[in-house]
Amino acid sequence: MMSSPTQSRVLRYMLGFIGVVQLFLGLVFIFLPMQFASLVGLSSTPPWALWMFAMFGARALGFAYGMFVAMRDPARHSAWIRAMIVVQAIDWIDTMYFLMNGSVTLMQVTTAAFLPIIFIAVLVGMYPRNRNNNTISQQE
Repeated sequence: MMSSPTQSRVLRYMLGFIGVVQLFLGLVFIFLPMQFASLVGLSSTPPWALWMFAMFGARALGFAYGMFVAMRDPARHSAWIRAMIVVQAIDWIDTMYFLMNGSVTLMQVTTAAFLPIIFIAVLVGMYPRNRNNNTISQQE
């Protein structure tokens, strides 16, 4: 259960927004990876990399599905929320690593420099908690 209707609404909107972002990224990495790379100023990748992009795209579509499922009942599907928190943390750490070593620029990583932090803050702050003892819901 959520601690307030406002928290529930904010969490549901955020899950929906993250789902849309994941859906967009999944489709881009499956169908337009080279065009996207060119758009953000990344150099050409070898043809075998398209295989990896398609595999990432499939996973992004899976997480989009999970965010839309969790959006309907966050407490019941909290495992999807926890998984997305971990994904966003890894995304941000990797983004910072590659920014710091000069492999990519801030203009190239665009929203990956800040959106994961926002996503994590909202998902952790609004995470479904049991009203009785304020612990994480175990309803999976």
